[in-house]
Amino acid sequence: QVQLVESGGGLVQPGGSLRLSCAASGSIGSVATMGWYRQAPGKQRELVATITKRLSTNYADSVKGRFTVSRDNAKNTVYLQMNSLKPEDTAIYYCSAQIRIILATRYNDYWGQGTQVTVSS
Repeated sequence: QVQLVESGGGLVQPGGSLRLSCAASGSIGSVATMGWYRQAPGKQRELVATITKRLSTNYADSVKGRFTVSRDNAKNTVYLQMNSLKPEDTAIYYCSAQIRIILATRYNDYWGQGTQVTVSS
């Protein structure tokens, strides 16, 4: 079994910063792309940022220049540094990872439980 455990959410004032972490654990053979998604109340889940195993990144236009995704392959952990936060960044943030478990031949998508980020004065 595989688990993704997120941490780092919370309440922050506009203009502030937060850093999210997500660690994958379990019977992991290999981890491919990891990323972050978010879902605001009444809205669909949307992509925030992704990072490949070779550290190629992709960002939603709404967060470019403010958010930075990174990963530690040795720890199977992905991070999201969020700066210059805006009220519209308020959402539940979910991490995702493409993981091949030990002895398997295919990758599957796994999700974390989500962490709340609230940007408010």
